[in-house]
Amino acid sequence: MSATVVDHPLAGHLLLALRDEATPPALFRNLTERLTTVLMLAATKDLPTVEKTVKTPIEEATGRILAGPIVIVPILRAGLGMLEAVVELFPEVRVGYLGLERDEATFKPSAYYAKLPQMADAVTFVLDPMLATGGSANAALTAVKKSGAKEVRMVSVVSAPEGVEALEQAHPDVPVFTASIDRELNSNAYIMPGLGDFGDRLFGTDA
Repeated sequence: MSATVVDHPLAGHLLLALRDEATPPALFRNLTERLTTVLMLAATKDLPTVEKTVKTPIEEATGRILAGPIVIVPILRAGLGMLEAVVELFPEVRVGYLGLERDEATFKPSAYYAKLPQMADAVTFVLDPMLATGGSANAALTAVKKSGAKEVRMVSVVSAPEGVEALEQAHPDVPVFTASIDRELNSNAYIMPGLGDFGDRLFGTDA
């Protein structure tokens, strides 16, 4: 499946503020949570629902609720910046964690931590702010599928064409939701124009 760029005025407004190198970590975290909310609303808009009737203080009312559970799996550490927004939207969400680090010479990811919940009965969302080469996302998607996930969606703040193409080749069944598909990767596999190292900016650590 091809990537869906969430073309919403608020998404564009928040993304540009994230790109600004003058944005301090505290505001960067706040902007990330707000943008994640916009992205998740787009990524969940077609989730299946079932009818349910409740009793109001006045009378019965019928509406629709989500048909099944949701799982979110942030890729550590930058994906943690997207976690709280999803938990606020879906308080009963199941949360898993995947720790992946990139070899700076080969740009290949290696896993250092994995803790995943039951996923076979749920829709699983993998959260990674930067979809660059697609290596980490590919590894994460492979891991959740091996752990039982049947329906999986990828949510990223910024993506590179190379990363999107890599996922289309490796996981054509996984839709990608992102605020932007940027121009390209540079020689260090950073997204251009991108917004720098997401984790460093999120946590105020040195690059």
